[in-house]
This record gives sequence, C-alpha cells and structure tokens, in this order.
Amino acid sequence: MDYLVRANDIFKSLKVRRLLPSKLRRYLKFQQETRFSGIRSPVEFFDYHRISRPADLNQATSRISYNTRYFSGNYGLIIAVLAVYAILTNYLLLISLAFLVFGFAAINKFAPDATQFGEHTVTQKHLYTGLFVIGIPLLWISSPIGTFFWLVGASGFLILGHACMLEPGVESDYAAIQDNVV
Repeated sequence: MDYLVRANDIFKSLKVRRLLPSKLRRYLKFQQETRFSGIRSPVEFFDYHRISRPADLNQATSRISYNTRYFSGNYGLIIAVLAVYAILTNYLLLISLAFLVFGFAAINKFAPDATQFGEHTVTQKHLYTGLFVIGIPLLWISSPIGTFFWLVGASGFLILGHACMLEPGVESDYAAIQDNVV
C-alpha cells in the first residue's frame, strides 16, 4: 500500500495530472479533424454514373476494400445517423438510457454526502443500488442487444452494398502506382 502512496506523490510532482487533459484535448481535436476531413462530398458519394454490378467476387472484394477506405468518413456518418435513428425510435431504450445517465448525474451532483432520514442514513452507495435495481431491468426490457444487432445489420447492408456497387474512381489507379513507387 505504501508504494501506491509514493506513486501518487510522483504522479502529482511530475504535474502529469495538469498536462494529461491538454494532451487528451489535443489528441481528440486531431482525431476529430482527421475524421471529418475524410468525409467526401455528397456528389462524389452518390455518383450514380459510377454504379455498376461487379463482374465477379474478386472485383467486388477489391471495390469493397478500396471504397471502405476511401469513404470511411461517410460510412462513419451513416453509422452515426443510423444509431441516432435506432435510439430515437426505440422509446423505451431512450427512456432507460436517459434514466440511467440523469440518475448518475443527479446522484453525483445532489447527494455527494450521506443524508439522514429519521433513523436511516442514505449514502451514495444506496442511491446507486436503487438506480441499478430500477435501471438495469428497464434497460434489459428495452432490448439494447436487438437494437445493436439491427444497427450492425443495417449499416453493414448499406455500407457493403454501396462499396460493392460503386466503381472506384480514377484516383484508385494512381493510388496503386503511388504505393509501388514509395
């Protein structure tokens, strides 16, 4: 136990605690910039002139491989939109998630210390237990697993269908040449 106290003192003395949030913020900002920079224009994403049926399985596989890398930002956006749709249309799931999230927030904000009610003392542990006793069965009834598998199936169908049917652009030929040169 003594080594934990020393490690905590070293952690404080190195001022890592102050640097970590700024580094984390910079990393998240970088991830956000790179993720949104990967989103292609709707004109390019919905180019109906490039839609054709692949000749064989090898061509379909190569199209899927290229298009999933090239349109990864757009596909991520599709998954996000489908996830929001799934949560908004499953009212019980929305209510149970809101109940759990706002319950945690309310317990942390309004009940940090134990409260005395007559002869009974109510602590945060008791409140969390009550939140779980109500929230977990409510969450289970709302079928989050079914919603998750619907999300996986719907996004997989849309993404693989789009990636398979859309011919890679001219830039895909140059990408192969550029990879060989480097």
